[in-house]
Amino acid sequence: MPGARGLGQEAQQPAVFLSDGLDPGVTVAIKPIVREDPGVTAGRQECFQVRPPRLPATQAGIQRADAFAAVTASDEANVVAARLAKNVFRVPRVVARVYEPRKAEIYRRFGLQTISPISLGAERLAELITYSDLDTVFSLGSSEVDIVDLEIPPHLVGRAVKDLTAPGEVHVVAITRAGKTFLPNPGVAFQADDLVHLAVLVAASDRLKSLIR
Repeated sequence: MPGARGLGQEAQQPAVFLSDGLDPGVTVAIKPIVREDPGVTAGRQECFQVRPPRLPATQAGIQRADAFAAVTASDEANVVAARLAKNVFRVPRVVARVYEPRKAEIYRRFGLQTISPISLGAERLAELITYSDLDTVFSLGSSEVDIVDLEIPPHLVGRAVKDLTAPGEVHVVAITRAGKTFLPNPGVAFQADDLVHLAVLVAASDRLKSLIR
């Protein structure tokens, strides 16, 4: 039973996303929501477990939660809630939304997984401005590694997977070719219209750009 602490779209939209793939007997709990969201379809409303505001954590069911996301407007409140969920209630997966990137790095040192909308937005903006052939699908960990899709450019057709690899920085994870996806070995040559799936260290974005030029 995933849970989200906080109101607004950042609490509701992940729950809507999660609820789409769940079995009917599994619920997504959002706290503290006291009314149904008219923007959520009837089918999705059944997947939500609506709780009164300001319930004690145990009464709200945190001891049974599989995941916890703290997404209030306060970085400090999010971190306190996340640490309680992780260290006191032993929730397996805990994420705290932190606006200030410098704080996010400090909190990560405490073992908290954080996400910073400011950092993510800035990185995505930089990607769109600097290289349009790449599409970041999602980020791993605390956004240190991106999974990136690349439509293979003409000048890389015929080149080998190893030519688009930088150990510890850029790795070809898979290739989608003619509607089928496979795991390539280093000697596989790229073909026209290949969609290449890459794992890229965010700090090595310049290295990736140099490899695809």
